[in-house]
Order: sequence, then C-alpha cells, then structure tokens
Amino acid sequence: MSAPDVVVVGAGPAGLAAVATLGRYGATVTVVDEQERPGGQIYRRPPAGFEPLAGPPAAGAALLAEATGTPGVRWRNDTTVWGVLGARAGLDGFVGGSPTPGRHRVATYGPTGVELLEPRAVLLTAGAYDLPVPFPGWTLPGVLTAGGVQAFVKAQGLLPGNRFVLAGGHPLLLVVAAQLVRAGARVVEVALLPHRRDLVVGPAGLAAAVAGRGKLAEGLAALRVLRRARVPVRFGTVVRRADGDPDLASVTLAAVDRTGRPLPGTDRELPCDTLALGYGFVASVELARQAGCAVDWDSPAGGWVVRHDGWLRTSVRGIAVAGEVTGVAGAEQAAVEGRLAALGVLLDLGLLDAGRADALARPVRRELRRQRRFVRHLLDRFAPNRAALAGLVTEDTVICRCEEVRAGDVRQALRDHPHLHTANAVKLVTRAGMGPCQGRSCQPGLCQLVAEETGRTPEQVGAFTAQAPVKPVPLRALAAVDDPSGPVAEG
Repeated sequence: MSAPDVVVVGAGPAGLAAVATLGRYGATVTVVDEQERPGGQIYRRPPAGFEPLAGPPAAGAALLAEATGTPGVRWRNDTTVWGVLGARAGLDGFVGGSPTPGRHRVATYGPTGVELLEPRAVLLTAGAYDLPVPFPGWTLPGVLTAGGVQAFVKAQGLLPGNRFVLAGGHPLLLVVAAQLVRAGARVVEVALLPHRRDLVVGPAGLAAAVAGRGKLAEGLAALRVLRRARVPVRFGTVVRRADGDPDLASVTLAAVDRTGRPLPGTDRELPCDTLALGYGFVASVELARQAGCAVDWDSPAGGWVVRHDGWLRTSVRGIAVAGEVTGVAGAEQAAVEGRLAALGVLLDLGLLDAGRADALARPVRRELRRQRRFVRHLLDRFAPNRAALAGLVTEDTVICRCEEVRAGDVRQALRDHPHLHTANAVKLVTRAGMGPCQGRSCQPGLCQLVAEETGRTPEQVGAFTAQAPVKPVPLRALAAVDDPSGPVAEG
C-alpha cells in the first residue's frame, strides 16, 4: 500500500476545508480524527443511527458534504494521533525504527491498534479545548466545561443535569446556554466575567463587526432565546467556589471590580446540579510542540500558538498548521486557513506550480484578512483575565487532578526551592503534569500560578515538554510496534 501524500490530523472545519482542497488537486489524503464522525466540536454529530437534536448550520453541512465527497481520501475515525516522530533527539527509533529520511512518522492509535504513517507532508488541524480554570470545588462531579456540555447535547441528545449555571468570560457561553434552553434544560443564570461597559465598541469595532456579522447574529439570536426563557445574564460576575457532597449542589458567585477581583460582601449562593465553565480556549499545540515546531505566547488567542509563515508552514519542514492551533478564532477562519494551508502543501509537493498556487490563494488571503479583523477585535474584548482567575485559587485547591497536587503544594515547592522558575522544573519537584492527561488539565493554571508567585512572564515560565505519547496509549499496543523490524502502515 502506497504512502499518502498528506496526513491531516483533525476533521473539524480547518481539516475538512483542507481535505476538500487537497483532494481537488490530486493529493492522496489520510484524515485521522478522534471522533466517530467528521465535524469536530463545532460541527459535532451524533453516532450513526442517533436522531440529532439539530444538524450543523448550512455552512457546516456544505463543508462536510464537500470534504466527505472528495475522492482520494481515507478517513480514520475514532483514532488518536499520539505523536509526530522525526529524527529528533530522543525520538529517533522511539517505536518501529527511524522514519524514512525527510519524512515524519505520524503515530496513531485506533480500533486496529497502533499504526505508523509516513506521508510526504503533515497538516495539523488539532483544534482547541476549553481553558481549565481551577477554583475551590472545580473537581466536583457536575462541574463541566462548556464544550463538555455541548458534546452531551450535540452528540448524544442528552442533558447532563437538571439545573444549570453557566459561568465564564467567552461569548460562546451564550450560545451554549441557548442550546441548553432549546433542549429543555433549566438554566438558572449565565454569569460573565467582563463588565458590560467594557464590551462597548467604538468605530474600529463597528468596522470589524461587518466582517463578523454572522457571529454577531448568532450571539444576538442566543440572547433572544435566553430573554424569552427569562434566563438572567449577569456581567461583571465570577464563580468563586462550587460546593456539594458527593456531587455538585450549589455555586457561589460574586461581583467583580474592574480588574476582575471579587468584591467583598457580594457573594451569593445558587443551588444547581451542573456548572458549565467557559473562560476561553487553549490551542491544542501538543503535537506541534512535540514535533519541534516553534510556538509563541498569545494569551487572547489561546496561550501557546504555532508560529507559521504566509502559507501556514511551521518552522519544521514538512509540517503545516491551520485552524485553532494558529490562534483560536472560530470555525469560519479555521476553514479559510485550512484551504490556504492546503494550497501551500500542494505547492510544496509539486502538485501545483507557484503561479497557479498564488492565483488560487489570492481570494483566500483576502477572506482571511477580513476574518482576522473581526476575530482580533473579539479576542481582545474577551481575552481571559488570567491574573484574576489565578486569584480564585486557595491553598487547598487541586491544581493537578491526575497527581492530586494542590496549589499549596506548588507554593511550598517554590518557597523550598527558590531556583524553580519554569513549568518543567515545578513539574519535576511536584509531579504536577505527569498524569495521563499530560498537563492538558493543569498546565494553564499551574503556569499562571508560577508566574504570579515568581513575578515571571508566561514566556519565561514556559510550558511542559510535550512528550510522546501526548495522549494515553495502552502499553500492549506500543509493544506490538516496538520491534524495529515490525510493519509500518503507509496508508
């Protein structure tokens, strides 16, 4: 079986748009995605045979149809990419021997076990996940992320509770609340951290809004749904703690000042059995970092994002990116980036000449500039207030769920070892980040805590080293390919 020209990691908007473009111009493509069906989180669909509560929007349905109807594409659903292995120190020969010179080995785990793919190019469109925000009680059953709640509603047609409070700082929270109301849930309140007056737009904002009128219309429609259901939407409000035994029974909310700090005497308790949190997103750059791609810190855009050129090529030859890994920006911009990145890959593979690639890319770049004007304005308005959120943590607050490391443990380690200044150093001393999630749940909160305690910047604190496997893989599956003479899947 011949190797594919391109492996696309992720079947959300960026991956779908890339697949359609790559296949149109003759590339053979293998798509690897963790979900049972293509669509990603935004266009998440229920398993085959389930009756969906609502289908994807028209744009999403058209993109799904275009991508799934593209010839020359192999879909590997329900499959995790746990490493992109090249001839880097510590990775050469990790499993199955060394990759073919000039290629990267994409390590996957799915229904058939571990497979190692060696395409001519890799396109990472891994998306993003909800920003974890630690505070007292955040590990209680019943405390979920907004994305987790969406997954229940979209994929299973289930409500994960009866009485919901939604708290956060991102406008997507309004959309999730409206989805819950439409599904028959009782939403007690939506609590947003930004103050209403901080969201007023000036002339520049109005100009940017023209590019994002679709998103604005979606937000206004969500507000209308909430208003009709008499769901209170409160601004300048934060969730301070969650209480219950053994499950969530109530949350405590408080008003905040202009810096995002809770105001004394404003605490109020609301009974609920489900709390959905949506303070922003974290770009899923673990695979890119593990492959050696350069990243930059951009807090509003999702923290660490992958550095790239005008064709969305990374600093590592043969690896391109698109979508949220370049900066969290939503489905529309992700799809545009997917098409542009695909054109760049086709150019590099010799399937398009420079003149043809430039001509095809011209309208795509125009649309991307239009999208970015709106998205940048939106991100700046709703950027996570990381310092204020770090202030919610008490000594007993669990920071790392996997290893049960508390904030007090981290602070004590910093006092005992004044030379600890980086995420990796704190990880070695406390074991935070060494669990099955590889720091996905604890890294943002821990790094912010270290920055606050040491007076260093997020860039100086850094991130945990991204190791393969970036997600859990059974040891027996790894053992099956650990023999360098064993088979390597090429397609």
